[in-house]
Amino acid sequence: MTTPDHQSPASRPVVPAARDRIYRSPMGIVGGVLVLALVVWLGCDALFRGTGRVPWLALAVMILIVPLVTAFTLRPAVFAGEERLRVRNPFRVIVLPWSRVGSLRSGYSNEALADSGTKYQLWAIPVSLRARKRAANKRARAAAQAARGAQDRNRFGGVFGSGGAGAFGAAEAADAPARAETDKVMDDLRDLHERHGEAEHAQGEITVRWAYEILVPALAGAVLLAVLLITG
Repeated sequence: MTTPDHQSPASRPVVPAARDRIYRSPMGIVGGVLVLALVVWLGCDALFRGTGRVPWLALAVMILIVPLVTAFTLRPAVFAGEERLRVRNPFRVIVLPWSRVGSLRSGYSNEALADSGTKYQLWAIPVSLRARKRAANKRARAAAQAARGAQDRNRFGGVFGSGGAGAFGAAEAADAPARAETDKVMDDLRDLHERHGEAEHAQGEITVRWAYEILVPALAGAVLLAVLLITG
């Protein structure tokens, strides 16, 4: 007879896995929506109001362009959980268990390096050199304000005590200088990698899948457009 304190594995409550963090480019999404709206508007106008071969050409161009615009703007995303990093790029989906991630590198682009040395670019986390420059300027101003605050405290410490004139510089230095948003995202991913890279649940093999839902329509549109141009 089993006591209530002992539960069989089937009767134990299932602990739900933590949801993945999802990283996408807001500007990419906005730009993609605007471009798609323009393509559909112009394409439908040519499709329904054009004459001769124009409607067919418009249809071929739309079949070609819509998947490509979607691939490079709306599709890219990075899903990071406790078990793996899933990278959805324009034409591929790469699943990297944390144990197989060698490092996460930021340069002119953000990349995940597998332990085999293969590089996978993170399209959804683009590098903004302008944002990095603004962040560097903020750090430089914070350092200068901290230095001025220290000088003021040394100069006026006898009059104002530990506060006084130097308090303004100290208050500015207390604010942590901002970093570029994508650099903060990469810090989050590195933290996940560091915490789960050796965990048992983060083992596995790297998988790469081609995005046929993007490639097939785009190829069909390209073939149709080529046929129309050749036979025209």
